[in-house]
Amino acid sequence: MAVGDFHMPDYGVLDYDMLREGIIALSRQASAAIMEIYGGDFAVQHKDDDSPLTAADLASHRCIVEGLEKLSPRIPILSEESAEEVPALLRRQWPLMWLVDPLDGTREFVKRNGEFTVNIALIQDGEAVLGVVQAPVTGALWHGQRGRGAFRREAGGDLPIRVRTPATAPLRVAASRSHRDARTEAVLARMGDIEPVGVGSSLKFCRLAEGGMDAYPRFGPTSEWDTAAGQCVLEAAGGAVLDLAPGGNFGRPLRYNQRDTILNGEFMALGDKSLPWREWLA
Repeated sequence: MAVGDFHMPDYGVLDYDMLREGIIALSRQASAAIMEIYGGDFAVQHKDDDSPLTAADLASHRCIVEGLEKLSPRIPILSEESAEEVPALLRRQWPLMWLVDPLDGTREFVKRNGEFTVNIALIQDGEAVLGVVQAPVTGALWHGQRGRGAFRREAGGDLPIRVRTPATAPLRVAASRSHRDARTEAVLARMGDIEPVGVGSSLKFCRLAEGGMDAYPRFGPTSEWDTAAGQCVLEAAGGAVLDLAPGGNFGRPLRYNQRDTILNGEFMALGDKSLPWREWLA
């Protein structure tokens, strides 16, 4: 589609329940496709930015995109594995879009440590309003919706989840035990009594959402599809993901499809929003 050919579709009244169940089903189908490859031998390629790419990324991408096109044919899709095909000028005209990471944590997939996920989020006017995170290895699935709460889906149904409040020492913080830059070290030192927790991919947001962790400071690069679904789950559970980029958005919730780049700035994810995160950054 050429940029000049774009016309704003009439989305009508969205059936969020239908969309939620649809993307839950798709995340499970994509997880099954990933696990078929995970159990055998697979080659690892590298993209231009040196990030790894496997057949599992592509299989999940095809499954999700084909499914979303049937589920909601009027809503455009931005997936990590096809993002280069969509000009920024075009996608920034989309008030509503799917944002997809078919396999978040490909490095964890290659290491076979199980800490990777499938992420699907619905973005409306820059905000993640519906999100699903699926962990293929364990089968765990989290979903959240703006104003409707966050849940972990179990065999018997949905279990409501909430962040840990008040968060008391030691704070459980998503942080590598061995590889930290100077800024991260300084922030962790200001947090006081902490318990570092190592976990990969968007599982960090889900651990925060269900009260298993308290904070996740991120100063390295991430892409919008890495965070959108997890942010939606965390916010629906009572937490926050705050933009730390200097300027007018500092301290505001992270937003999507607002800039030419799909890279996020620095951010702080919190379970208990009353934590003194500004003091940690001093």
